[in-house]
Amino acid sequence: MTYNPASNPACKHWERAIILVDMNAFFASVEQLDKPEWQGRPIGITNGMRGSCIITCSYEARAHGIRTGMRVKDAKRLCPDFIQVPARPERYAEVSTKIMHSLKNITPDVEVFSVDEAFLDVTKVQNIFGPPEVIAKLVQKTVHQASGGALCSVGLSGDKTTAKYAAKQNKPNGLTIIPPWLAEERLRNVPVTELCGIAKGIGLFLARRGVHSCGDMKKIPISVLGQRFGNPGRRIWYMAQGLDPDPIKTVVPPPKSVGHGKVMPPNTTDPEVVNTFLVHMCEKVGSRLRKHELETQRLLIAFRLANGDWIGDKYRTSAPCSDGKIFASLGKQLLKEQWDGEGVSQIQVTALDPRPAQQQVDMFMRTDKKRAALLRTVDCANDRYGEFTVAPARLLNRSDMPNVIAPAWKPEGHRQTI
Repeated sequence: MTYNPASNPACKHWERAIILVDMNAFFASVEQLDKPEWQGRPIGITNGMRGSCIITCSYEARAHGIRTGMRVKDAKRLCPDFIQVPARPERYAEVSTKIMHSLKNITPDVEVFSVDEAFLDVTKVQNIFGPPEVIAKLVQKTVHQASGGALCSVGLSGDKTTAKYAAKQNKPNGLTIIPPWLAEERLRNVPVTELCGIAKGIGLFLARRGVHSCGDMKKIPISVLGQRFGNPGRRIWYMAQGLDPDPIKTVVPPPKSVGHGKVMPPNTTDPEVVNTFLVHMCEKVGSRLRKHELETQRLLIAFRLANGDWIGDKYRTSAPCSDGKIFASLGKQLLKEQWDGEGVSQIQVTALDPRPAQQQVDMFMRTDKKRAALLRTVDCANDRYGEFTVAPARLLNRSDMPNVIAPAWKPEGHRQTI
């Protein structure tokens, strides 16, 4: 269904207007902007030149059947001219930050959903910029200017879920408008699993009760979803009818955990390599905690074995801290107790329930003031000259795989992590 302006005069004020900005092949677009010779070429981003899986790819590559998650060797088989490009997460975060800040010139009600997506509530700025469809076009222009030429797709509706669905309908560089008074009808025949937040498990739960499309949702009482999934379930019931009540969240909440993980070379059995990855992740977690003036007393350390099983445990430090050296000592204890030398493929280190660092330490608590001073000096040096410029000697031989952008990345607050 094509939106007809005649059905909504330009002067009509929407009771609620939500926009979803979705960057088009964002990482690949940034690379093509920075290297004009790659524009119009099939490129794919990998985690370093040693990376074998494609993180994302340009639309030129997609035209050859290349997709996210595909192996590089398979991509080159489909397209001999395919160009492998190592990821530069710091650059993507830099461009994303410019985009997100520019959107706040349109409305202060911006929710950064991911590094390449954002929701905007433009309800209150209609008297300034005009009707929602005009604001949506302004958003596309603003993103293009702030990014230096990147394009985005935009979805516009009266709630977050419908706006996000709309943004997917006309990519790349499209603008899809689903007026709120038409949202329920537009979603009627859409499979419920196409809506953001309805994963396979919830989809199966709904399918067993005869709910396959959004229009089927009214077949079951809202209480059925509420009893099974709580408030998120009640939200899903409304989402399917174009009535998602979820507000724009502009405040970044404190993190419930601070973690870092890394995929290791397949079937790693060398203790030196395993310990290097362990120290690397522990130091990253410690550094990030200190950056945001946080501490933890609970830690999760886990290793994934080559056969798919995990070994790991939760540990408790004697006092709240943010010292990667202490975290690594717990990890080495884990390896000594649980690892029999099997191949390892992945590591995860997570600080659970981080809390604001104590400004005043209990006078009876033993503290290593020299160690604390050393960590402050190291952090200052690394902030100025780059991550791990000063680091434990073991990390001189750390993996050359680059950092990645955290899924919960935010341009400010605790979530700005790479």
